[in-house]
Amino acid sequence: MRQAVVLGASIAGLLSARVLASVYDRVLIVDRDEISGAAARRGVPQARHLHGLMERGRAILEEFYPGLTADLAAEGAPTTEVLRGSRWYLSGLRVRPTDTGLITLLASRPMLESGIRTRTLALPGVELRTGCAATGLVGNERITGVRLAGGETVSADLVIDATGRGSRAPDWLAELGHERPAEDRIDVDLGYASRTYRRKPEHLDGDLAVVVSTMPGFRGGGAITLEGDRWHVTLAGMLGDHPPTDPDEFERFAATLPVPDVHEIVREAEPLDDPVPHRFRGSLRRRYEKISQPVQGFLAIGDALCSFNPLYAQGMTVAAQGALVLRDWHADPRRFYREAAAVVDVAWQMSTGSDLRYPGVEGPRSVRGRVVSAYSQRAQVAAHRDPLVARTFMRVANLTLPPTALLAPDVVVRVLRARPPTR
Repeated sequence: MRQAVVLGASIAGLLSARVLASVYDRVLIVDRDEISGAAARRGVPQARHLHGLMERGRAILEEFYPGLTADLAAEGAPTTEVLRGSRWYLSGLRVRPTDTGLITLLASRPMLESGIRTRTLALPGVELRTGCAATGLVGNERITGVRLAGGETVSADLVIDATGRGSRAPDWLAELGHERPAEDRIDVDLGYASRTYRRKPEHLDGDLAVVVSTMPGFRGGGAITLEGDRWHVTLAGMLGDHPPTDPDEFERFAATLPVPDVHEIVREAEPLDDPVPHRFRGSLRRRYEKISQPVQGFLAIGDALCSFNPLYAQGMTVAAQGALVLRDWHADPRRFYREAAAVVDVAWQMSTGSDLRYPGVEGPRSVRGRVVSAYSQRAQVAAHRDPLVARTFMRVANLTLPPTALLAPDVVVRVLRARPPTR
């Protein structure tokens, strides 16, 4: 009997199990948390904060679980068109409302994860063991299993590391004599705080979401409608400019955003809980693709491979893209890491390029990077007025188009003609 073991019941882990269920007789998912229903859990520290599922990620989930969007909508998760029924602000300017063909599924992270988990565990041969942590890998020339807390050893033809940013797999591999992946880091010292409120239909004139991007010179935040007629509000700041959790100070921080939309909700809506904080030190990328001889029988995926600045909402979608790569190359680690690196490259360059616009963020700044950053800034200004630029920009941000789409001749002309509005 062929068995795969997936470490971590994260979205990356669940999608990995979904893919492997068609290849292996048994897929065992192991997670240290006790998991029950659609509740926030310790292993997902950002579960109580805003999450964004990009259209590319939603489309992949639909491919793996047909009807998932409609099912979650029937359970109460709102849906809307990205620039219709929701508001996006870049550099303090609202992106022009226009049709994009992009769907936003406004489900909380616990609800989305629960929906995926239920469908994954319904597959033949898939089992979830909770409250059980992995403590090491087993094998020599090839990984042949995992050790669990308590001393139990579980044999596996393939082990998937989906344990997230805090993965201990590099240490485990080194203990067995295998090469440790090099790491790239971009520290941003991001802090955010979140709170939920009772939503009324008249809030935001009926719109379901507002996102105010955090950029140099601008604090950011957002409010999205969740299941249960709730607003989920998150405020954010970079480089130590963290929002407070005192309710009055939380409101005062919201008032400093460049537009009033989020502050109006915080000021007017009934709070349902107290603000909760979270801190993110920086993006971390493990370069498994640069290992000369990656070990057989083991693969890393999701945040265990690359943990992005959550401001840009790329994590779940890149994890879904990684699952597509896993589907085709699960038996070939070198090919898997090469193909996964190509997926990660796009999101990594977009997010770190935005982070490096902050003078206080340390990292490599090339002439090309400065040119791209300046052009991106112009594109954001153009998106404020031009529907074609707005549509293209949002499709690139949602990973449904490559960044080169912003360099199409008709888009370039409109971007270069754009002038900042008079305030």
